Formats: sequence, structure tokens, C-alpha cells
Amino acid sequence: MLTQEMASNIVEQTMIRLNRNINIMNDKGMIIASGDQNRLYQLHFGAMEVLKTGKPLIIDQNNQRHWEGSLPGINLPIKFQERIIGVIGITGVPEEIMEFGELVKMITEMMIQQSFIAEQLEWKQRLKEQVFEELLKDHIQEESIKQRLNLIDIKIVPPFQVAVIETAQNPLKRSELLQLLEGIFNKKHALIGFLNVNRIFLLFLNQPEAALKQKLITVLNQLGAHNIAVRIGLGSTVMAETQVRHSYHEALKALQFGSMEQNLISFTEIETKALLDSLDERAKRLYQNRILGKLSDKLIETLEHFFKCNQNIGECAKTMYIHRNSLIYRLKKIRELTGLDPQKLNDAVALQLAVWLWQMK
Repeated sequence: MLTQEMASNIVEQTMIRLNRNINIMNDKGMIIASGDQNRLYQLHFGAMEVLKTGKPLIIDQNNQRHWEGSLPGINLPIKFQERIIGVIGITGVPEEIMEFGELVKMITEMMIQQSFIAEQLEWKQRLKEQVFEELLKDHIQEESIKQRLNLIDIKIVPPFQVAVIETAQNPLKRSELLQLLEGIFNKKHALIGFLNVNRIFLLFLNQPEAALKQKLITVLNQLGAHNIAVRIGLGSTVMAETQVRHSYHEALKALQFGSMEQNLISFTEIETKALLDSLDERAKRLYQNRILGKLSDKLIETLEHFFKCNQNIGECAKTMYIHRNSLIYRLKKIRELTGLDPQKLNDAVALQLAVWLWQMK
């Protein structure tokens, strides 16, 4: 528990404030951190006495000869969970340093406690990420997953749904971002972790989709308050652990094919595009060329806007900053070149599919 790295940090921070030499000894009485580098890895006989008795030891000129190599000062036991794990020694005239000795001991024990809590949180977080990694495999180890989740007191209960949060610049630390998200979702009903630097997964357990969407909107609002640009892709609901990976890949597809202006995209909104993307590359190319091959980029972009505006001529002309008659002329030109009328349902479907394929290039 009391590592050399931790002990060195405690010595450094304490000496800055006290302007006194500090030694920290492990549970064997060896000096593992000191303001005097020449004393490292030596046995401290005063510390060994403290470890033996469990009581503080004051070394002064009267008893210094009994403790080989020791200097005047006080030596106090460091306790963690009712067990002595080391000793902290403060060099100086005992009468001068006695008043703040207990304070130094308390601060040291608090730093160790905080380090332990941080390690526990990191360990639990890593378990969550390992469970999610396991669920993404073609063949999952159900028993292994349950054992890991038991350690963090979570049960995996269907239905399951995966969301992926994609962030741009993020001023928050990883731990702060996770803490913010876990404050929104019940820990028993969501596994949250990092996929990479700018992507976070959320695996929801036994939660209705409508309630999830409301909470995801809360995520968008709270992250927006921290000036973090965010997009969220949401996969569909699945009932089996073996299908979690499908919901995950759908969430990624939602991010891939959703409009960049959309902050929250469900897979159902882009499912047609995802189906098109799964087609044979040659078939996609042939279809796109057959439908749009005679159109200029300007006319294809006109179709993009027209379909985005639900074939509303007035609204489309307004968003494109062109006259209504100019739009009507372009639609007529498209009809002449393709043989398909963008204002008729069946023809519009064929044109829309071709435009999506053009966008995927």
C-alpha cells in the first residue's frame, strides 16, 4: 500500500510546507523516501521500534545513542485500516516539532487513503471496460463477465442498448467526465467507459429507450455547459448479451451517417443509409452512375437540399438562397436528364438512394 513513489510524493509535499527533513520508512523499517537522499534504503532503528510497539518514539540527545544512525526528532506510526504500514520521521528538536507532528501524520494517512480510493475507482473502471470489451467479441465468456460484474456489484439484465459519445476538444479530465456521466445515469443500470481519447461507450441495462433519450439530452446540455462539442450515436435495443456488439456497431453507424448538425442520432434514423453501405461496392457505383451520371454537382446538391426540406419548394429555395423559379428550373432539368421526377414519390425514392450513395463516396 505504501509505495516508494507515494512516499516520495508525501516527503516532497510535506517538506515544502515544514522546511524540515522528512523520512518515511516501510513496514520493515527501511527508509524508502527522504529529504536526505544519502539515507535511502538504510534501516531506521527508531522506526523498527515504532513498528514493534505501535507507539510514537521521540529521539533526543539523551537517548540518541540507543538508535544507531538516527537523528533527533519524532517518529510516528502510519496507519491504514487499523494496521501500521510504515513510519514517518521528522528531524529536528522534538519540543519544536511535536506540535505539528500529529498533523503531519494525519495528512500522510489522508493522502494514503485518497490514493487507495483513487486506485479502487481506477480498478473498478478498468473492470467495466474489460466487460464491455468482452461483450464485443464474436464468442463471449458469460461466466467471466458475471464474475467481473459481481466484483463491482452490477448485474447484467436485458434489454441492452449501447450509445457512443463522441467529443471534440475536452477540457475535463477523464475522471471528471466519467463522474459527470455517472451522476446522470444510475450506476446499477449503466456501464460507462472510454473507447479511446474522444469516444465513450454507455451500455444501458434494463432501461426503457424513451427515458434513456431524455437522459442523453441531459448529457448534451451538461457537456455543452462545459463548452464540449458532442455527438451521440444510439444503437437499437437488443435482448441477448451476444447481441450487445450489434447495438454498439449500430451506434457507430449512427455517428458515421448522421448529419453533423445532429447531436443525438438513433440508428433507426439512418438505417436505410447503413443498409446501402452494406451493398457490394460495384453495385453501389453502378446504381449511382446510372441515376446521377448525367447530373452536375450543383444539380445533385440541389437534390440534397430538396429532400432535406421534404420536397417543399418554398422552404428549399429559402435555405439555398435562390429564387423559387430557379429551383423549379433545376428540378425540371433533373427530370429531363434522369427521366425521374423528384416530386413524385417512387422517382424521389430512387433519386434519394442515389444521392445517399453519392454522399458516401
